[in-house]
Amino acid sequence: MTDADTTHPDSAATDAAARPDPVPGSDETPWEPPLAGTEAEALVGALDRLRWTFRYKADGLDAAGLGQRIGRSTLTLGRLLKHLAVAEDHAFHTKLDGSDLPPVWDGNGWDDDPDWELTSADGDDPAQLYGYWDDAVARSRRRVRAALQHGGLDQEVHAATDAGEHANLRRLLCDMVEEYGRHTGHADLLREAVDGRVGEDPPPGWRPVSGRGVSRQGRPSGS
Repeated sequence: MTDADTTHPDSAATDAAARPDPVPGSDETPWEPPLAGTEAEALVGALDRLRWTFRYKADGLDAAGLGQRIGRSTLTLGRLLKHLAVAEDHAFHTKLDGSDLPPVWDGNGWDDDPDWELTSADGDDPAQLYGYWDDAVARSRRRVRAALQHGGLDQEVHAATDAGEHANLRRLLCDMVEEYGRHTGHADLLREAVDGRVGEDPPPGWRPVSGRGVSRQGRPSGS
């Protein structure tokens, strides 16, 4: 069910204790959040660590692997890739500043199916699913970086209650950490069911082997 040869899933966990502590932001462990960063650095770092872990759990699979289910649950890694891609664009376009969703979501089926991004993923090939997520995360990183430079965590965003009380960027980032926390846990179980891959973080030096998440330098695009 994998589309590329990888190290045995248990090998990274077995010799993790022999490795030195990860260095935040290094080429070997770019997912490691800063040890004593600012509030914004800590929040973005926590979100990016979950993104990297989710991508690691979803990486390198064919259609059968991305379609693996557990028990009566309808969740799959393929469905989660597309769902989280939509969640990224909704959070950091519509909720952030009221922008429309990117054109990739034009012609969607939400009018007929509120879970369209989940159910439609079953008909998408792996390259499409990885592409949705990789591209959405790259867009989000650029837009969050620009927003933080413009007004910091306290700035109001477009998202508001029915009474007109606006959220701030801090709340938007916290919500995405929660979203990824939930679904990365799902991805842990789903990937273990596919081929036994386990572990909290990717092994040092890991990079995606599928989709558009790999640049020529081997770093995920938009990172």
